[in-house]
Amino acid sequence: MSGTDTDVIDALVGIVPGSSLDAIRARRPEARAHAQATYRALFTPDTPGNVSAVERFAVGAFVAGLHGATAVAAAYAARVADSGAPAVLKDAVDAAVKEAKTHGPYGSYAAGPLSREDAAGPVYRVGAATRRALGPRLAAAFEHTHMLVFHPRDAAPAALQALLDAGWTTTDIVTLSQIVAFLSFQIRVVTGLRTLAGRP
Repeated sequence: MSGTDTDVIDALVGIVPGSSLDAIRARRPEARAHAQATYRALFTPDTPGNVSAVERFAVGAFVAGLHGATAVAAAYAARVADSGAPAVLKDAVDAAVKEAKTHGPYGSYAAGPLSREDAAGPVYRVGAATRRALGPRLAAAFEHTHMLVFHPRDAAPAALQALLDAGWTTTDIVTLSQIVAFLSFQIRVVTGLRTLAGRP
């Protein structure tokens, strides 16, 4: 997952040209191209704006860790280091995953037939030591990311305000949400392909 010309999903799965999995992916060339283009736009954009490469890859590693996608998390963690982050940040991301890991989804629907599926669950708050290592922007991003992954029904203005208070602009917040959504998609694809390859 080191170069922008390398298909990231292929790299994460270990797909080589001419293999059976390569043939499977080749059946949907547009889907393959769009997934790679989305990765580039979110993680190696020509104009990164206010969201640094370190922040993008750290969020990627955190999301993958929350989903239990070990190989994907390791790949994004490696890119955190490649982006110039100190080793303490990788340790902080690992610590945050351990703090935040749970099941889900949790949350409440509006009163009605779906209310029977309401489920209470923990709301993640970054621990003090981890918060110091992450800094206020990433700490707020991780708390928001946890909500998107495990409490999608509970999104509320207050959650966005916490990001704004930590220095995320509205454009940054859109980028953050897109990264979380893309990782959820990417992890499903990688997991399915790795299962086909006999590599859980």
